[in-house]
Amino acid sequence: MMVLVTTAVFIINIPFGMWREGSRKFSLPWFLAIHLPIPIVVILRISTGLGFSLHSYVFLISAFFLGQFTGGKLRRMMGNGKLKTEN
Repeated sequence: MMVLVTTAVFIINIPFGMWREGSRKFSLPWFLAIHLPIPIVVILRISTGLGFSLHSYVFLISAFFLGQFTGGKLRRMMGNGKLKTEN
């Protein structure tokens, strides 16, 4: 169950990371892009029975930040809606 929830947290955070990357730092949209996925993660933890055990924090916080980072990286790689390729 831990792998499933960790993967879901990672995937959920990718679009939020893309949104965050396109927002001015410390603006309301930037703040929301970081904090809106948190209730989704809490619901996932409760609905899957994972709960809030201490060992799960390492995996889920890592997945959260990695998803945000990946989304931001994808946003930077995109140009006019298409992925940039090296020439």
